Amino acid sequence: MTATFDRVAEFALSRSAGDMPESAKEAAALMMLDTMGIVIASGPMEAGVIARDTAALLYGSTDPAYSAPMMFDGRSVSMAGAAYAAATQTDNLDGHDGYNPTKGHIGVVVLPALVSLGAHCPELSGPEALAAVVTGYEIAGRAGLSLHASVSDYHTSGAWNALGVVAMASRLRGHTAEQFRQALGIAEYHGPRSQMMREIANPTMLHDGSGWGAMVGISSAILAERGFTGAPAITIEADEIASHWLDLGQFWQVEHQYVKPYPICRWAHAAIDGVRAVILEHDLTHDQIQSIQINSFHEAACLFDGMPDTTSQAQYSLPFAVAVQAIYGRIGVEHISGAGLSDPVVADLVPRIRVSEVDRHNVRFPNGRWADASLKLTDGRVLESGDIHARGGPEAPISRDEVIAKYTEFAAPVVGLNRANAIRTAVLDWTDPASRLSDLMPLVIDP
Repeated sequence: MTATFDRVAEFALSRSAGDMPESAKEAAALMMLDTMGIVIASGPMEAGVIARDTAALLYGSTDPAYSAPMMFDGRSVSMAGAAYAAATQTDNLDGHDGYNPTKGHIGVVVLPALVSLGAHCPELSGPEALAAVVTGYEIAGRAGLSLHASVSDYHTSGAWNALGVVAMASRLRGHTAEQFRQALGIAEYHGPRSQMMREIANPTMLHDGSGWGAMVGISSAILAERGFTGAPAITIEADEIASHWLDLGQFWQVEHQYVKPYPICRWAHAAIDGVRAVILEHDLTHDQIQSIQINSFHEAACLFDGMPDTTSQAQYSLPFAVAVQAIYGRIGVEHISGAGLSDPVVADLVPRIRVSEVDRHNVRFPNGRWADASLKLTDGRVLESGDIHARGGPEAPISRDEVIAKYTEFAAPVVGLNRANAIRTAVLDWTDPASRLSDLMPLVIDP
């Protein structure tokens, strides 16, 4: 074993909730609430229905000790199957949190893993549930940094957030350090190292690979628990990436996630915010806009161009998202699905939006997500946003109340306001030592 692995094992397996700062646990609770809203809102969507039905068909368990009910569904499948289903449906509504340096997402697997594993931890206190959440964020985030630093291609989040799920599973199931090491090695070996830019070029339900990351993470932990072995995880034990683990337990990545104001690829958010700022400042309506010029970084300029045919394309289309925001002042599930995909007012504006790549925004990526917008009006005026950073992260934070309001906006239409409020209270109350994870469980199982 290496010194880095020893540090990771001590943190994941032995660090109690009391050893973690209150600010980290509070951030973890808020991220879980934000993710919960997306889990709920994505449930009725096509990808979520397919994922849950497929889990019921293919990923069941013959042993109740390894089974869990699917979130907002109730059918019992394996723990890995339940985590896969919830993470896959969440991944397909691109409104969940992310971490700029990893160019990817963590909460999308952490909440499904917590609920699936938590089905067998009835006495787990709220603070210890949050400690497991923090563990997942801290291990996954650093695994992502290590992977990006050690390979030539840009892989989806499932390639590295699987290791965060392993850390949660090993912690909650009382694994030894050796079992944890083997589980990490299995998960890194089988994690979905899928190329992110392929999905950007051809948007589908594959999204960011996090469904498979959740499944691989829990499967790897159970395999190791039963004696299966795996090669040491390079992203943890290789000498050349050790620097990414030196601040574990000192710098809390969970406190530096971004929250998405829109269910759209994060790369488009700065452009959306730039147009939003100009419209609000000048009290404009969309019919005053003749054309829009967006300047941003390379990856944003690579997003889908034109009117989408599917929800996947809609969430990866910068011009479409900008048009929806300009017209409606918000972007909701109804805009990226169903009749929203053929909205004639949006379709009229999209061809008049041009996106260009500029170097000054390129050099700020991935730690920054910048853009600027120029709106040419029908009266001949040209209004500019100036350089603007996407809202929701440490660089341009939104308030706790705004995060809660976002959760309610996504959750209440699906489960009703009373149930949504009860879920909110249960999750945010995890900071209270008297709370239990089991307080939440009845609220998130049955439809």
